Amino acid sequence: MTSAIERKIMRWIHLVLSIPIIGYIYGPVAERPEAVFVTRVFFVPIVIVTGLWMWKGHLVKKLFKKRRTVSTLYSSK
Repeated sequence: MTSAIERKIMRWIHLVLSIPIIGYIYGPVAERPEAVFVTRVFFVPIVIVTGLWMWKGHLVKKLFKKRRTVSTLYSSK
């Protein structure tokens, strides 16, 4: 998967799942207990993770890439 496609997917997930959060804050969704549960447990954490991934995902990838190269150096000896 290329970086551009990954960014587009993360951006759309982030935007689409933010809509129920806006409804929870400003709309009548807060009056329905099942909608409140789904928003708090699923939508908010996913929006947070996708936002952080779009912001600092390149550093996480670099960290895992560095760890993989270090671990292959130690395993080859």
